Amino acid sequence: MALSFLFLMGGVAMALELKSPAFVERGTVPRQYTCEGKDLSPALTWSDAPADTQSFALICDDPDAPMGTWVHWVIYNIPATATGLPEGVSTAGDLQDGSRQGITDFGRTGYGGPCPPPGKPHRYYFKLYALDERLDIKSRVTKEVLLSAMKDHVLAEAALMGTYQRK
Repeated sequence: MALSFLFLMGGVAMALELKSPAFVERGTVPRQYTCEGKDLSPALTWSDAPADTQSFALICDDPDAPMGTWVHWVIYNIPATATGLPEGVSTAGDLQDGSRQGITDFGRTGYGGPCPPPGKPHRYYFKLYALDERLDIKSRVTKEVLLSAMKDHVLAEAALMGTYQRK
């Protein structure tokens, strides 16, 4: 089950939930979504967003990287009407639906899949944020800039963690 955070809606506890049809919570990220495969972003779906959500943001990172947390994806201003992202999202900075992508630690926009050094499995956290506004920041920003812009605007968040190991 994906990690989610509860919020109240009309007195009833609701939880933003993030899932992927490609892998289960704590499961292995399939090779096609890694640097050893096609390096496509996996499809993601979410549900139970707060009613006053104005946009979503998503960050994927690897806290097990040898040089510290490695950022694999930064995407924000995802429309509030969205209930997921398809497999293979374009790597353009500005997407047709108004979403924008930031710079990863690979030095480019768009998803960069798991690519750990050979050895033990690494954890990849896909973290989804429901926001109370669209963010007024350009594309190609860093994770840190996005987190700063999101401060005080997060209504709910959820996470999905997958693992990957190169031998």
